[in-house]
Amino acid sequence: MWDVRYHPDAKAEEDALPPREQVAMTNAVDKLRVAGHALGFPHQSAVRSSTVRELRPRGGRSLWRAFYRRVGDQFVVGAIGPEAAVNPQGFQKAVRFAESRLNQIEQE
Repeated sequence: MWDVRYHPDAKAEEDALPPREQVAMTNAVDKLRVAGHALGFPHQSAVRSSTVRELRPRGGRSLWRAFYRRVGDQFVVGAIGPEAAVNPQGFQKAVRFAESRLNQIEQE
């Protein structure tokens, strides 16, 4: 089992999702805990031009994504945001938040 934790702001973003989406996100994070790096597409994928990956609830059918990266011996979710095709600007904003938050954690 892998350790997966959240940046506090990412947890607040997840808590603001509709209840059904919160359940889907929890299930996706549980898959990451079990499979780690072996978790394949469509459950996760790389984000172009970024150091983060996107966790894709419901095998990519959810409108929401968790942006995460491995930090040390654990995975850390840095932000929750919309799916790229639904809201490209919101997606990029969430990626920037995740990168910034995860960089702060790595520097601590």
